[in-house]
Amino acid sequence: MGKYYKISIIGSGNVAWHLSQALENAGHSILEIYSPNIKNAKKLCAKLYEAVPTDSLNFLASKAELFIIAVSDKAISSVAKEVRIPESSLIVHTSGTESIETLKDLPNPYGVFYPIQSFSKSRKINFKEIPVSIESSDKGSLAFLQKVAESISKKVLKHSTEQRRVIHLACVFAANFTNHMFTISKGLLESNKLDFNLVKPLILEVVSKALEIGPENVQTGPAIRKDFNTINKHLSYLSEEQGLTDIYKSVTDDIIKTHD
Repeated sequence: MGKYYKISIIGSGNVAWHLSQALENAGHSILEIYSPNIKNAKKLCAKLYEAVPTDSLNFLASKAELFIIAVSDKAISSVAKEVRIPESSLIVHTSGTESIETLKDLPNPYGVFYPIQSFSKSRKINFKEIPVSIESSDKGSLAFLQKVAESISKKVLKHSTEQRRVIHLACVFAANFTNHMFTISKGLLESNKLDFNLVKPLILEVVSKALEIGPENVQTGPAIRKDFNTINKHLSYLSEEQGLTDIYKSVTDDIIKTHD
C-alpha cells in the first residue's frame, strides 16, 4: 500500500479490539481510543503502539484523518450527536444494520466500514480473510475507504444500506442461530451425562460440506427423508420441553417445505 493513515477508534469492544490492531499491523497509526469507561480504552491502548486513551468525544484537536465508530448499534446515534471531529476528517460506523444516514447530520463526509465477521477478544483472527463492506457519502471518501479496507482485507465490497442489512440477517442465521443449535445440542447431551465432543466431528463435516458444495445440497436427517416415525420419537422425548418442541417442529417443517 502506498500511503498510511492516521486513524482514531471510537469504541473498545470486540470489533474495536481486532480492527484497531489489524489497522496498526497494516502500517496505519492509531492515535486515540475512546471509551466512556477510560479503563477499557487503556486496555486496548496497551495492545497498540502509540494510541492515547480518552473518555471525551471532543476530537477537534486530533490529527486523525479517519474516525471509526465501533460501538453497539443502539449507541451509534448518540455518539454521532455528541462527537466533534475536524471538518476534513471522514467518519464511519461499523454496523451491518444501521443506515449510513445515521451520520448524515455531522458536518463531515461519512460512511460505513463493516467487517463481515463475528469477533471475540479471546480469539485470534486473520483479518485478511474477512470481507469488508464499505459505503460512503461521496466518491472521494469511498476511494479513501477502499484503500484502508484493502490494506487489511483481501476482499473489499461496496454495498448499500439495504444490501448490508440482508448480509447481516444472513449472518444471524448462519452464525448466531447455528451456534444456538450447538448450545441446544450440548445441553441435551450433558443433561444425560454425555460428552459434546461426540458430535464435534459431525459439526465439522457438515460445515465443511456446506461450504464446499452448498448447504442446500448436503441436507440430511429425518425431516428431508420425511421419516415421521423418528420425528415423532424425537418429539415424544422433548414433550416436557415446550420451547425445544416448538423449535424442533418449526425447523423440521421448514426443511420439509424447502426440499419438498
